[in-house]
Amino acid sequence: MKNANMTIDPVLKISEVDKRIYGSFIEHLGRAVYDGIYQPGNPLSDAEGFRSDVIDLVKELKVPIVRYPGGNFVSGFMWEDSVGPVKDRPRRLDLAWRSLEKNEIGINEFAKWAKKADSEIMMAVNLGTRGIADACNLLEYCNHPGGTKYSDMRISHGIEKPHNIKVWCLGNEMDGNWQLGHKTMHEYGRLAEETAKAMKLIDPSIELVSCGSSNLDMPTFAEWEATTLDYTYDYVDYVSLHQYYGNKNNDTEDFFALSDDMDNFIRSVIAACDYVKAKKRGKKNINLSFDEWNVWFHSNAEDDDIMTNHPWQVAPPLLEDVYTFEDAVLVGLMLITLMKHADRVKMACLAQLVNVIAPVMTERNGGKAWRQTIFYPFMHASRYGRGVVLQPIIHSPVHDTKEHENVTDIESVAVWNPENEELTIFAVNRNIHEDIELVTDLRGMEAYTVTAHIVLEHEDMKACNSAAKENVAPKTTERSKMDSGKMTSLLRKASWNVITLKLDK
Repeated sequence: MKNANMTIDPVLKISEVDKRIYGSFIEHLGRAVYDGIYQPGNPLSDAEGFRSDVIDLVKELKVPIVRYPGGNFVSGFMWEDSVGPVKDRPRRLDLAWRSLEKNEIGINEFAKWAKKADSEIMMAVNLGTRGIADACNLLEYCNHPGGTKYSDMRISHGIEKPHNIKVWCLGNEMDGNWQLGHKTMHEYGRLAEETAKAMKLIDPSIELVSCGSSNLDMPTFAEWEATTLDYTYDYVDYVSLHQYYGNKNNDTEDFFALSDDMDNFIRSVIAACDYVKAKKRGKKNINLSFDEWNVWFHSNAEDDDIMTNHPWQVAPPLLEDVYTFEDAVLVGLMLITLMKHADRVKMACLAQLVNVIAPVMTERNGGKAWRQTIFYPFMHASRYGRGVVLQPIIHSPVHDTKEHENVTDIESVAVWNPENEELTIFAVNRNIHEDIELVTDLRGMEAYTVTAHIVLEHEDMKACNSAAKENVAPKTTERSKMDSGKMTSLLRKASWNVITLKLDK
């Protein structure tokens, strides 16, 4: 058996976690809204048509913020269509996903759902086909108390108190030529700057997210970040990152190494942000909002067929990836990567939340809701990953893959909650062939004792869950033992591990 060593000490602090890194995303796309969070007539739905079983699963995940309403959808979003009496709302063609949007769920309904789910809203404005005035009108509608055209419009719609939405995205993926109203970096920079200035005049308390590159492989990365932030630096608080991964080559070893690419992406964006700060002799950091991340590739062929050959459906089954065990391991690795950058990554959104590349699925035609494999590492991180991130010092065996060199077998991070006197170690053994014995030096926290070692593991990398059967689920083991301030843990090959410790008084 291979061996690895790690040291964890409370003096090695990275940052306190902003709970919003455990955010998610609901877009008007596929069955995310209709048949996902909203299904009137279903016996599992409440009086307002919201799926109670879905809300329960979202609460299980403890999702603190949800990005809405898109995504690519937002670049054609006419927000006025989504408010007021439902019977008067028009149906519209959604050009982003070649679907039919019936506008039964809009801003006010989604705000009610978010409250039921114990979550806040991260609202996106349309800077694709619309602009400054419409963004300001929407902000006034949502956040101004009353006495103006759009705040009084909200009140007339039965919403007396403002929504007080505090996080706003200035468009979506505006560097992508697939985006309605795609912009050059200078066009977007100027528009985002002027929109941000105007929005902060209406509500100075809001936080704004400037569009970063749509992914690491965009030809304008990282010139896009440097150029657009040169315009928006004084007015925005975050820049966005988006990245999806897939195992199209069926190479599990290389698939697990993709979290290293995510780490490099984050470091590169931080460097671009800090370059703009230095150039402007600025005092504030631009932090990161990794507001789209996940595994996405399983459903690509079906999605292309639906949008090309069967367009203009209401809530077509788009992006319904059914996740495997190996997908769950990579999601765990990506969560560890986000936590390691807690000093600059302050928000993140698993994209998405229900039915669309999601941890929560609902059966069609009114069936039950169920947990995908990726539900569990996200739930563990969100539940146990609240506190101060500690930088582990790891000495791990390494291996090479087809596209990556010196890939560490062990990836790990620790989160310490001093108020609750708890320590949680998240660890992945990404060696797919061998178990590893990990010895963790905890002499700086010698009085802590092991309370649980939770694992997610499976012999079949392609094992999936379904509404009928949950093949991949966590279990509690006794694979971690403490002795004189050192903890010895057995990490099975290709496994996600959550080790919890508590101060022994």
